Amino acid sequence: MEHQKNFDKDPKEKEFVEKLVTLNRTCKTVKGGRRMSFSALTVVGDGKGRVGYGLGKANDVSEAIKKSIDRAKRNLVVIPMKNGTLPHEIIGRYKSSEVLLKPACSGTGIIAGGTVRAIMDAAGATDVQSKSLGSSTAVNVVRATFDAISKLMDAKKVAANRGKTLDELWG
Repeated sequence: MEHQKNFDKDPKEKEFVEKLVTLNRTCKTVKGGRRMSFSALTVVGDGKGRVGYGLGKANDVSEAIKKSIDRAKRNLVVIPMKNGTLPHEIIGRYKSSEVLLKPACSGTGIIAGGTVRAIMDAAGATDVQSKSLGSSTAVNVVRATFDAISKLMDAKKVAANRGKTLDELWG
């Protein structure tokens, strides 16, 4: 019998959901004409609460996307989700962008704009309400959303910090 090897890429890479949030083209006028450059903003998540974002710049679109995905995989954070939604309401801020994230009851779906929706889809959240306040620049909205995610508190961690059990905390 022949021994078959799997020559596909690392199985770890397949577990991530990759979403392209924005792709920007910038031009620089040089002596010979215009020189194009691309920047890509992507969000990567495993659908189980881990999510990250990355920004990549290159002279080629595919190279910029590849760089941004690699950066996103290096910057993963964990969202403490409870039954597919967030544990509590939170506002994240980055420069002039603000993002309000609210938990929602099951069946609501993800009510969010394009950038926040991409993050919540990649993270695996099923029911979230959000509102983007202030500047709508995609990079700043993503960073504001990740600021909100970093401020989210997990009930188990709060109980442990107070030296109580979950039952004592919720009464």
